[in-house]
Amino acid sequence: MVTTHNLGFPRIGARRELKFALESYWKGQSSREDLQHTGAGLRARHWRSQATLTLVPVGDFSFYDQMLDMSFTLGNLPARVRGFHGDALDNYFRVARGRSAAGAEEHAGCCGGVAAGEMTKWFDTNYHYIVPEFSEETTFTLDAARLLSHLAEAKAQNVSAKPVIIGPITYLALGKARDGADKLTLLPRLLPVYAQLLATLAEAGAEWVQIDEPALVTELDAAWRNAFTQAYQALSTGTVKLLLATYFGPLRENLPLLSALPVQGVHLDAINARDEAASLIETSPPERIISLGVVNGRNIWKTDLEATLDWLEPVANRLGDRLWLAPSCSLLHVPADLASEQKMDTEIRSWLAFAVQKLEEITLLATALSQGRAAVAAGLAANRAALAARSASPRVNNAAVNQAVAGITSALGRRNSPFAVRAAKQAALLNLPLYPTTTIGSFPQTKEIRLARSAFKAGTIDEAAYKHAMRLEIERSVRIQERLGLDVLVHGEAERNDMVEYFGEQLEGYVFSQNGWVQSYGSRCVKPPILFGSISRPKPMTVEWIKYAAALTAKPLKGMLTGPVTILNWSFVRDDQPRATTCYQLALAMREEVLDLEKAGIRVIQIDEAALREGLPLRKSQWQDYLRWAVESFRITANGVADETQIHTHMCYSEFNDIIAAIADMDADVITIETSRSDMELLDAFDHFNYPNQIGPGVYDIHAPNIPDEAQIVSLMQKAARRIPPARLWVNPDCGLKTRQWAEVVPALTNMVNAARTLRASAA
Repeated sequence: MVTTHNLGFPRIGARRELKFALESYWKGQSSREDLQHTGAGLRARHWRSQATLTLVPVGDFSFYDQMLDMSFTLGNLPARVRGFHGDALDNYFRVARGRSAAGAEEHAGCCGGVAAGEMTKWFDTNYHYIVPEFSEETTFTLDAARLLSHLAEAKAQNVSAKPVIIGPITYLALGKARDGADKLTLLPRLLPVYAQLLATLAEAGAEWVQIDEPALVTELDAAWRNAFTQAYQALSTGTVKLLLATYFGPLRENLPLLSALPVQGVHLDAINARDEAASLIETSPPERIISLGVVNGRNIWKTDLEATLDWLEPVANRLGDRLWLAPSCSLLHVPADLASEQKMDTEIRSWLAFAVQKLEEITLLATALSQGRAAVAAGLAANRAALAARSASPRVNNAAVNQAVAGITSALGRRNSPFAVRAAKQAALLNLPLYPTTTIGSFPQTKEIRLARSAFKAGTIDEAAYKHAMRLEIERSVRIQERLGLDVLVHGEAERNDMVEYFGEQLEGYVFSQNGWVQSYGSRCVKPPILFGSISRPKPMTVEWIKYAAALTAKPLKGMLTGPVTILNWSFVRDDQPRATTCYQLALAMREEVLDLEKAGIRVIQIDEAALREGLPLRKSQWQDYLRWAVESFRITANGVADETQIHTHMCYSEFNDIIAAIADMDADVITIETSRSDMELLDAFDHFNYPNQIGPGVYDIHAPNIPDEAQIVSLMQKAARRIPPARLWVNPDCGLKTRQWAEVVPALTNMVNAARTLRASAA
């Protein structure tokens, strides 16, 4: 019999139950017990959804982030939170977001909050993790309470549990040593705690532990490769069986390393590394379990089950009971259940599989391998029909769009003049002060905005009433910005639900889910649009709103757009053509919007590319091709405008020091970035690279409710000014403000504007 299992399940709930429970707790509107009750209910429900599997993951559920969970399991708490009283959960949230529940802070004596942990992207996904913090003094102490509690819950519910943890090498590799310490010198301190954890899980009844080491699909130098050998020799004590899981890419030169590690099982991402399966099987010990990830855990298209079986059947004949089947990676990256999508276009819905459906595909494949294809003939026939319908659908490919992409030339991506010439013209037109202030685009999505949007979608108010409500909110945003004294204003994006979904709803080639929510970080969830066909823009998408806002003020007002690379990377993208082709289609559509904004008199246009870096292949040897078409797509979008039109772009929570040359090649007049959580560390790139254009290093962390004071902002900007000439520096938050409340936004922006005035005075 083929063993089936899963690497992880979506944790937020099909209806975002975890999001709402977290936010209620943080506001002090519900108790810790209420939050724990919601978590237990979600775990039980998710285990039931996986009941057909042989082994079910336990420990994949998190109240914020699995890497933060691992830090607390290992006792690796930042020094700034160790002295606070109260429940461990409060310290957990302080590291995650700067503070815990409202009432807990008064008890702990930290009402102003603490610095939140740095947050960055999990490999090449849109999921954000809290970066572990290390120093030469870091020590580790086991706290397995969370894992043991979840394991006991699962056993009480007769779940065949497989605990899931982050492996020691990936944990170290993804952390940061604030004092410049060599992270690998911590390995001898870390491994005994991991060994203790594995022994503790074995004592609690675990037979297998899944230990995730996705760092194995990245390029490793000799020291890190040796660390893998050292780690797993130390952990192969026999107290529990280890399933070492890799995912997100091929192993390549690390395949012999993995084959030689003394573990009882290995998981290979057979979506991205199918060609390596034969070598892995050939070089593994004869008793080792081989788990193959044969269903895509990161996209939502149905698997070609018959083609997969054609490949799997010879593998199953060779491995027998040693073959395990699973998705390619954790299903954290896809929505929970397609069954809740009752309003989606039925044709396109028939082409899709969410988390629950992907596990059904795994079960069907295992049954076919164990009992023959005849046992699942009806399921195979339905799958075959859905794939054929998608392939033949005229909605998928548009000849005119394909022709436009074929006609792209390098001239589309070039500005008329170099930056120095453009900058002089823009300065004369905009007349901005030194250290100009702006925001990244969005302002709080208030209760009134959400109610109006819901009423419009439900049909209880008409379009005219909805537009009137949005215009009131836009005017409110503009007036607040004027009172605060910001230099370049935004309209606040009241009419937008999500920065990608908003545009996808107006582009041909997209379809949308009702409940296709995916966790981005903590309580922040996104509903990625589904890109199923050729992309085109039927009509202007933002011009009416931006023109209305610009008419309200004499100050410059930015047009706000999402760039083609971010729309691509934050969508579920079609898998039947190269990503580059799809990106070029998006670039041509967004270029039309840029030109229409310019025609409407908008002279500052921001094109967000928040997700540029996360699309990078995990191996640097493959970066050049991606950056070539990604940067070219941005330039096609942005560079049809006159010299006087100032183009901004924004990137958030992306380590980009190693791609700074490509970012410079985008040739945006102004780039705004996240630097507050990293204490301007991201500006280290400018010590060795003469970045030519203007830059706005984000001066406060909008993902935490903490309000920065003026002195903090001045200090951060002074650090920036040591690397970038003040004449080329902007002052801005590190991201949009839609998730915050006006009570937080107004004092924070007040301090930011005052800091800019202080900086100007000191430069006079």
